[in-house]
Amino acid sequence: MNKKGFTLIELLVVIAIIGLLSTLAIVALNSARQKSRDAKRVADIKQIQTALEIYYNDEFEYPANVSSGDPISGTTTDAVYMTAVPTAPEPSDCDTPGGNTYDYSQDGTEGASYSLNYCLGAKTGNVPAGVNTATPGGIY
Repeated sequence: MNKKGFTLIELLVVIAIIGLLSTLAIVALNSARQKSRDAKRVADIKQIQTALEIYYNDEFEYPANVSSGDPISGTTTDAVYMTAVPTAPEPSDCDTPGGNTYDYSQDGTEGASYSLNYCLGAKTGNVPAGVNTATPGGIY
């Protein structure tokens, strides 16, 4: 009698190959998720910077406070420069305490400058991993 079918060894080899491929796919997916969170952080910072620069052009100073979820709106005008300041994506990819927030502070005399601190889990474009600062001069 000649029976056709797969042997137990053949089935085990196929299952092992499928397991290996699925493990590699999950590792690649997690890496892509981390990169997308960092890219969103950089994009958020650039949007906040744009809103702050437009605010400065109208108000001749930077706002005293900027908090996640709050709008950036004019004090002498009715203009809304950003309807809601974005919140950093979760989970945090930084090991520093409080590293997953966008921390704004008004600097200089009479609101002439600001600093916006944020943290990246990995290098994104020209921005290095770790805690970085955005100022009117750019992202550092």
